[in-house]
Amino acid sequence: MRSVKLPPLILASASPRRAELLKLLKVRFKVLPGHVEEVAHEHLSPQEVCQLNAHRKARAIAKQIPDALVIGADTLVFLDQEILGKPANLVEARQMLMRLQGRAHQVVTGVSLIDLRHHRERIFAVSTEVLFHPLDSGQIRYYLEQINPLDKAGAYAIQERGELLVAEISGSFSNVVGLPLERLREELAAWGE
Repeated sequence: MRSVKLPPLILASASPRRAELLKLLKVRFKVLPGHVEEVAHEHLSPQEVCQLNAHRKARAIAKQIPDALVIGADTLVFLDQEILGKPANLVEARQMLMRLQGRAHQVVTGVSLIDLRHHRERIFAVSTEVLFHPLDSGQIRYYLEQINPLDKAGAYAIQERGELLVAEISGSFSNVVGLPLERLREELAAWGE
């Protein structure tokens, strides 16, 4: 990323995947997870749910450190507008993957940038369509033996043996991992102008 003047950056996320992605933008940042209860109101669209949760995470940290530019993010998997969050156990993970197999679904990441000191905020969402291969129970069992699905929305991680599941994607790969780098790069460049 070209050199832009930004306040100190904080990533309000406990996700090691998001931290690895943000490092790719060659910006200096600290990680300070924004622990808030995630909400999912039925009357909100997938994009609105993710934006709301990203905002809540970023705002929790921005209130503690108002001189920073805080980045909050929330990624969810949606199948026919139904949220597939993090599975509670392996049985639920297997059920999620059986529902996703052979079908397209949406991965949505909401991102919130907040600088409380300067009263600036930017919220956006990026959506990527992911198509799974047709899979049988043996292939799903094999995949679940390869990764830990319990901390991943939709019970899978595209960057961890994703080739076993994913036939194609339409949109941002990094968005499916948890942070839409292409859009975030643009937003940070505009922020620093």
